[in-house]
Amino acid sequence: MEKKICLSWSGGRDSMMMLNELKRLNEPVEGLLTTFQEGSGKMMMHEVPVSLVEQQAKALGLPLFPVWFGEQVDNTEYEKRMAGAVRSLEKENFTHMSFGDLYLEDIRKYREKQMEQSALDPLFPLWGKMTSELSQQFLSQGNRAIIVCVDEEQLDPGFVGREYNEEFLRDLPDAVDPCGENGEFHSFVFDGPLFQHAVAFKVGTTYRKWDRFTYVELLG
Repeated sequence: MEKKICLSWSGGRDSMMMLNELKRLNEPVEGLLTTFQEGSGKMMMHEVPVSLVEQQAKALGLPLFPVWFGEQVDNTEYEKRMAGAVRSLEKENFTHMSFGDLYLEDIRKYREKQMEQSALDPLFPLWGKMTSELSQQFLSQGNRAIIVCVDEEQLDPGFVGREYNEEFLRDLPDAVDPCGENGEFHSFVFDGPLFQHAVAFKVGTTYRKWDRFTYVELLG
């Protein structure tokens, strides 16, 4: 079967670097899989509206495959719905699912275990790369992103809403990974060399959820 790759897509910096790397290798990327909340219409964890992720996918020239969840979802329900989404990809003749993980072994093992139950093989094109180098590569390529979420237990909430740039990286505490690999922050990429056009949005107010995460509202 001809190779056909779908990306596990967060819309953030690591996802964009994963796409850039696969494009550099001339790999056949043909879809983006993203999880959303049914009630809010926003991406799980990142809280980016589905309308902006749809614009992002369109600007990248790739189809978006949304997976919808209720506001409260346990691990069993999550795995059930994700398995259903993967089965749908199998019917679309996808052969691989690519993940943007960098070095967290437990996360990689979990993904590999879940993919064992499907016909799709997992890919980790960024695995083992230095996060300091990836952060600089992201900027040197001309990509642009905004910080949409900060974990207050790891980073000052004042970083939310800032653009991911050299100044942002200089201001990060030494203990914070420049790629946010430990969940310190999450981002939304709105422009770059692979975009046909920038994603237009407005920055709204900030708000807190779950007593530890600060978000900035993005408006399409």
